[in-house]
Amino acid sequence: MEAACSLLAESERRYLLYQLAETRRGNLEDVVSEIAAWERGEGGPIDSEDRQRVYVSLIHNHLPRLADYGILDYDLRSGDIVLTEGFDDIRPLLEQFKQTESEPEIREKPLL
Repeated sequence: MEAACSLLAESERRYLLYQLAETRRGNLEDVVSEIAAWERGEGGPIDSEDRQRVYVSLIHNHLPRLADYGILDYDLRSGDIVLTEGFDDIRPLLEQFKQTESEPEIREKPLL
């Protein structure tokens, strides 16, 4: 439980999992754009610096950490990201985190 809480403490990591939860898979390029837009909020369009910062954060921190805990698999060559069975173990906790997010569009989108 402590490890799961530690994994979900980072907002970028949670948002990545929210994005993947619906279909259990995604593409790195799409996820980078979604997270950059979420972080930018209503502040205007995202730019290449926003995308680059999120990309570096994902490939050097969040994706390897989630893969180490068996939550997802990823392939940097193809950009494919796939949730594994380990995601099902943290899904209830992720749902609890989701209900505390400040953005209503995150809280209201169901985790399928």
